[in-house]
Amino acid sequence: MKILVTGGAGFIGSAVVRRAIADGHEIVNLDVLTYAACLGNVASVAGAPGYAFEQVDICDRAAVDRVFAQHQPDAVMHLAAESHVDRSIDGPGTFIETNITGTYQLLEAARAYWMTQGRPAGFRFHHISTDEVFGSLGASGQFTEDTPYDPRSPYSASKAASDHLVRAWAETYGLPVLLTNCSNNYGPYHFPEKLIPVVILNALAGKPIPIYGDGSNVRDWLYVEDHAEALLLVLQQGQLGRSYNIGGENERSNLELVQCICAILDRLQPKDAAYADLITFVTDRPGHDARYAIDPARIRDELGWRPSVTVEEGLEKTVAWYLENRAWWQALQARDGVGERLGSVKSG
Repeated sequence: MKILVTGGAGFIGSAVVRRAIADGHEIVNLDVLTYAACLGNVASVAGAPGYAFEQVDICDRAAVDRVFAQHQPDAVMHLAAESHVDRSIDGPGTFIETNITGTYQLLEAARAYWMTQGRPAGFRFHHISTDEVFGSLGASGQFTEDTPYDPRSPYSASKAASDHLVRAWAETYGLPVLLTNCSNNYGPYHFPEKLIPVVILNALAGKPIPIYGDGSNVRDWLYVEDHAEALLLVLQQGQLGRSYNIGGENERSNLELVQCICAILDRLQPKDAAYADLITFVTDRPGHDARYAIDPARIRDELGWRPSVTVEEGLEKTVAWYLENRAWWQALQARDGVGERLGSVKSG
């Protein structure tokens, strides 16, 4: 297939691009290159004969129309999004513009292209979203595809809105869509403002390792390369109009996760003192969801997919990758907001 991937220079998008090229697909990587994007993420495939890059903003309808007309993709995988909850607390406007308005513009461009092509039966618009649209869980239970939406942050609210737009374009205009909602991703090329890279890089620098609240918030962790595999499977074999929850089946509290990373670093990069001594509890962020957990039964039963990597195996790979790729993350640490505490003030 020739696949238009939006946000293909970001963390998850680049994993999809690398996997798709390895699987023999052609890729058009559309990315505006915001602070969180990095062309180094796709450097390994940049010279591939089936790869093209377009620096385009999804909010720029004319530019997006040109990309569709020039490249004529068989499918769209929409990953371009503002995704950092803390940044959404400090500056929600960018999230509304990119995640809602940008998705609208992309849907309209895709619909116009699909119609001019004669509504080909094989065309797909795959919208990639998050489990955060479902809100927060208590100590038990899991999110399913039928869980009511209950977003709690500007980020998750903007992603929920984009999900609703995609479903509306399917119902109203017949656009052939697929949706996926994933749990927390981690792995190589993870931008160094998110929890796991922050822990690794602060530990290596001997800086305090910040944990929100008491560290009891629970997340289901999904290795990014497993996620990329699942997304391409859904694109090719998923039932049109259907949504699929993609989970890692690896629930851990934030404190457990950080302690595991510290133990790995103690082995791979030992210092005089234990890295866990750097753990520091900081004031929780406003609206912090207590627990996310995904029931992946649908994608397992219908498409035969399960994650291949446990969180311990994935963290081992991730820590080793950061130790071996210092030039990649050192170049990103000077970018705006990286290494700073964001989203800490509840104002009204």
